[in-house]
Amino acid sequence: MQTIELYKALGLTDFEYEEIRKRIGREPNELETYLFSAMWSEHCGYKHSRKYLSLFPSGGAVSHGENAGGVRIGDHVVVFKVESHNHPSAVEPFQGAATGIGGIVRDILAIGARPVALLDSLKFGKITDNFSKHIFDGVVQGISHYGNCIGVPTVAGEVNFDESYGDSPLVNVMCAGVVHKDKIRSARAESGKIVIAVGSHTGRDGIHGASFASKELNENSKEDRPSVQVGDPFIKKVLIEATLEILALDEVQSCQDFGAAGLLSSSSEMAFKGECGIDLHLDKVHLREEGMQPWEIMLSESQERMLFIVEPEAAGKVLDIAAKYDIPASIIGKTTDSGRYRLFWHGEKAADLPPESLAESVKYTLNEQEPEYINQFRNKKLEETTAVEIAIGKIISNPNFASKKWIYRQYDHTVGTRTVLKPGEAGAAGIWLHEENGVVGLTIDSSPRQVFLNPYEGGRVSIWEACRNLISGGFEPMGMTNCLNYGNPEKDEVAYQFIKSVEGLARACKEAGIPVVSGNVSFYNESPQRRVYPTPSIGIVGYMDSPDKAVKSSFKPDETLILIGKDIDNNSNIGGSLYHRALYDFIGGEIDTVDPQLEESLKQIIFNLRDQKLLGGCIDVSEGGLFGAVFEGIKNGNTGFVGSLINISDKEKALFGEITGRYVISTKEFEKTQEILRSKQIPYRKLGYCRDNKLEFDGYTFDPAQLYYLYDRSIDLEMNE
Repeated sequence: MQTIELYKALGLTDFEYEEIRKRIGREPNELETYLFSAMWSEHCGYKHSRKYLSLFPSGGAVSHGENAGGVRIGDHVVVFKVESHNHPSAVEPFQGAATGIGGIVRDILAIGARPVALLDSLKFGKITDNFSKHIFDGVVQGISHYGNCIGVPTVAGEVNFDESYGDSPLVNVMCAGVVHKDKIRSARAESGKIVIAVGSHTGRDGIHGASFASKELNENSKEDRPSVQVGDPFIKKVLIEATLEILALDEVQSCQDFGAAGLLSSSSEMAFKGECGIDLHLDKVHLREEGMQPWEIMLSESQERMLFIVEPEAAGKVLDIAAKYDIPASIIGKTTDSGRYRLFWHGEKAADLPPESLAESVKYTLNEQEPEYINQFRNKKLEETTAVEIAIGKIISNPNFASKKWIYRQYDHTVGTRTVLKPGEAGAAGIWLHEENGVVGLTIDSSPRQVFLNPYEGGRVSIWEACRNLISGGFEPMGMTNCLNYGNPEKDEVAYQFIKSVEGLARACKEAGIPVVSGNVSFYNESPQRRVYPTPSIGIVGYMDSPDKAVKSSFKPDETLILIGKDIDNNSNIGGSLYHRALYDFIGGEIDTVDPQLEESLKQIIFNLRDQKLLGGCIDVSEGGLFGAVFEGIKNGNTGFVGSLINISDKEKALFGEITGRYVISTKEFEKTQEILRSKQIPYRKLGYCRDNKLEFDGYTFDPAQLYYLYDRSIDLEMNE
């Protein structure tokens, strides 16, 4: 194929190809054209997003800009990152999800950290749709199989169902690891070292995976199945141990995982970060298939592979460790002071490029223009009403609110002996940090309907909602990672959603005082029929210095329930609420905005009450509104409730309206708690009492056992049809 036909077939534009020619001063050869097509893809090059990601605050983050970043806790660093495997999961849900875990675990490993926890943020079409049900089932099985086999617990997550994800499911996976502050490794290479590939044999699976993730899905996307990698969790388990043992060697200088674009991205990024050259001999790479060409070897995304830069005298030690774990390993090249990225094939030079030309793709400025739908949806009104009894049944049985036990009972969330707070026990998961005698809090969350209606304010809401998850569990938020999921950024509407939400996310992180330690961007999540809601998945890590400070999301008999924070009124904005979507399939209205000063005051009062042993349980008010928070708390505590939840004439808004800055807390010492709330000028409202076998409020009476059954069985019944 002629070069001009090749670069177009590989997705490079005329402008990009001309820029490549300018940078290298000549026409790229065939192999080099393949290299640029992968490294300048959206998935690797971030060409439509890099300009805007600089808005995120990173001060205080450790290893920012590496494979994963983290936050310092004592003498250790908790490293964490979230990434997407959206397109692969759409065409091959089991392997797409499984290899998504494999990839994010390798990012944590490359820093030198031991992976200790997994979380996931999953988005599917309506659960009543057979295709969405198939994707949902396959993704959960893939996460379960891979995570359970490698011995890393899946401790928390979120799942949403909406028709906007019907063609483009979102599968975002977060991993956290722990490393001593003096043992952190970089991906930066230095000259005069040996390059060693350790892990599975390289095959043709996953070729063009980066390019596949950088285009819209369509009716031909299933033909891209060969672009989906195939994982092997049993090899990954031993690769984890081998990698950590190798990185314990002082002579090992740096490490990278074989991620998107495989050997190409890992090796070129190491040379670029280290400002050195690198020579690779592709015929030395251990292969699974005969007849593989240089471009296939470079672009293969075969799983379970790591790349090490090692002092020459230590090469034998690395090979011995790999052999001990029965893992293939090959010396495939060396780093140089040439400043060139050179590839050789049976002694002949096949490519010769400056590393920066590959690592630094073009950078686009997006055409930001507010779409017409923003004002149309903002002014959209809902005039319908539903009887409270019917509304409650629809809310608690909606898969976005109902119990997620069908999912997390398939996960091993206790393997590894670090799990303190299990799924559903608190607003965030808790992982023992034995090394510091404390507990790390982990959460991942999103607010896609709010971001759709108001990208800027929705971005702020997303951060604070994730923070409240941690705070309600007793954790101090410390750092954020994200996976930013959107449609095609070359379309003005998507560009506006992306830029404004990033601005909102950045502002909220500054308001909350937390750095952004790492992240990922996933564009082109759309099909000719529909586009996903703009969906920033927000992962935040927190900390408490003693497990005794943990607060669970359960209310106990004889406790008093109190709403603290904002109270809803007739003027409150509840656009994007689950109540609207679940009952009326309605999306519209104004969303509520965040009050950072109130959020900080609420955090301090929750910790104050906790430390004075006055706090029983705590739940932040989010999906399902005030009723949803009370319901989950009494369900978790296996009790009931008698009191008053409705404080305005609009009963549905009072019960199910979602506004920010609110928690429901429980206490057995109401008078003391009330005195402290008053002294700190915290707005509050006494709701009532927990009573066994009763659910009564404002003249309404329900059988809690019937509601609990509906809540527990909703997803199970749908998936077992």
